Amino acid sequence: MSDDSPSEAQAFARDALETVAVVVAVGAVLFAVSGVWPPMVAIESGSMQPTLERGDLVVVTAEGRYGGPAADDYGVVTANASEGYGRLGGSGDVVVYDAPSRAGSPVIHRAVFWVEDGENWYDRANESYVDGADSCAELLNCPAPHAGYVTRGDNNDYYDQARGIASPVRPDWVRAKGQFHVPYLGALRLEAQRLF
Repeated sequence: MSDDSPSEAQAFARDALETVAVVVAVGAVLFAVSGVWPPMVAIESGSMQPTLERGDLVVVTAEGRYGGPAADDYGVVTANASEGYGRLGGSGDVVVYDAPSRAGSPVIHRAVFWVEDGENWYDRANESYVDGADSCAELLNCPAPHAGYVTRGDNNDYYDQARGIASPVRPDWVRAKGQFHVPYLGALRLEAQRLF
């Protein structure tokens, strides 16, 4: 009498392959919907509080997807041009950007307004966020060294460009836009990153 049942090793291999196939299928769907990989980022600091807390998970999409009515040529809606459109608790889009001059994780902050190359943007800025500057001459990145977005964390009392976090954010530095968040779920990723 022959035993046609699979061995324990064969059953384990089949289960492992099925699990991998499901993970790949879920990843493919997430990529197809979001247009970016990875389609989620974990919040590492308190700069976007109270909307985004450290440890929240933000679902992101490519910058050209799901744009609002005032989206620019790059698919981003700035807070100053939002016309009532907003994401993640405020006006305009929250962008994930990676400035080449900066080490570490990408930044996830709100795009506030667009500046042109050489523009004196001090006059358009909210004086509460210029880090004490009284003129363009006293403000970092003013006049603008190149065209790009002026950005700010919702919880920060300064523009990223006023503190030297980044020069105006060029469109090609933008990796994604935040769409919605899931509280606390990113803490798992941050803890795993800390351990490994």
